[in-house]
Amino acid sequence: MFTNDSSSGLQQTTSYKVVLPFYIFAALSFIISCTLLLLNTDIIHQHYFHPQTLAITHLMALGWGTMIILGASHQLLPVLIEGKLDSYLLALLSFVFAATGIPLLVTGFYLFNTGLILQTGAVLINASVICYFLNVIASISESKKHNVHAFFIAAASLWLFATTFFGLLLVFNFSRSWLPENSIEYLSVHAHMGLVGWFLLLIIGVGSRLIPMFLISKYSNPKILWWIFALINIALFGFIILKTSNAFEKLYYSPFLLVLFALALFANYCYRAYKERIRKHVDEQMKISLLSVAMLILPLLSLMAVIYFIRENSGSKLVLLYGYCIFFGWITAIIMGMTFKTLPFIVWTKVYHSRVLGKTPAPKELFSENLFKIMALFYLTGFILFLAGILLLNDLLLKSGAALLLASAIVYVINVAKTVFHQAKV
Repeated sequence: MFTNDSSSGLQQTTSYKVVLPFYIFAALSFIISCTLLLLNTDIIHQHYFHPQTLAITHLMALGWGTMIILGASHQLLPVLIEGKLDSYLLALLSFVFAATGIPLLVTGFYLFNTGLILQTGAVLINASVICYFLNVIASISESKKHNVHAFFIAAASLWLFATTFFGLLLVFNFSRSWLPENSIEYLSVHAHMGLVGWFLLLIIGVGSRLIPMFLISKYSNPKILWWIFALINIALFGFIILKTSNAFEKLYYSPFLLVLFALALFANYCYRAYKERIRKHVDEQMKISLLSVAMLILPLLSLMAVIYFIRENSGSKLVLLYGYCIFFGWITAIIMGMTFKTLPFIVWTKVYHSRVLGKTPAPKELFSENLFKIMALFYLTGFILFLAGILLLNDLLLKSGAALLLASAIVYVINVAKTVFHQAKV
């Protein structure tokens, strides 16, 4: 019987009924995003404020990245705070509101219908985020364990709400002029509240716990994590103040340098965890998850170029490159790896939790490692080809890269389905 796997640290304290819908929705969003990318590769030749670009970006950010993180965090939060999830009802409402709102928002952007469709989607997404935020805060407040990981998640959930609420203002600003400037002037603030405040904070907060756990590493350094937490939040607050006060020109590199230093500390944290690991064999899932940490260098280089060229009133292509490296690079790589470290355990517990006697498979046997390797090959090749296509403005490279990314998404969905629909062997 399964008794000793690195996944065993994921104590089952949240019902699979709460968690699995998020994973399924995210998988479908990923395959739709890649399909839209393949059908609309010409957006690379357009300005980044383009209906199809906005639709794909928000589907990747909300439908793919955020939904799977919401699902995983509902499962992992009890592990990180050594407590329990406060409300299953809030978790389910969070899913229902998001699963209804995201398609409406994406459709509104794709058709550039800035009226009822887009506005309803934005309102529902905010309702989902409020449910999630209240659940996180209540769960943490009821827990006796207030460690640094809990603060990462709490701060990230607050930044997520700030992101979606500001996005709601931007949506209504299309028709009601709620803000002093037009919506495009605030895009960088909205985007970086989500990218840095939500994705980066939460991924570092959870990853700093899961990476050592999955590597079975003795390494732990809360002091470094507190430094990372402070640097990222100070940088984001600084960026918002500088950008909204039109003082960005004077100190435009300051927030970037703070985040760069924080990421260097996190990279060193992961390296130390890797060096001090007990389990010497590193599986393919962990390899691609660790690769995602290294892939952060690509959006950072893109951002440096964006900062420089936007000051020179150019660089629209670099903004697209920056977004692509984040959503199809860093975020997708870490999700691909962590999906098959967390999802198999959730399904294993669902199927085999009542079995006391008899042999059961290990969680890693619930998905296909061969399919995972094929997915990784398609993904990495497609990512590089599409990246080259953006840089060279080559349509053949763009189509080839997008086709391989879609192929990787199809294989990912097949492997997720194989895991989710696993049945107990007699």
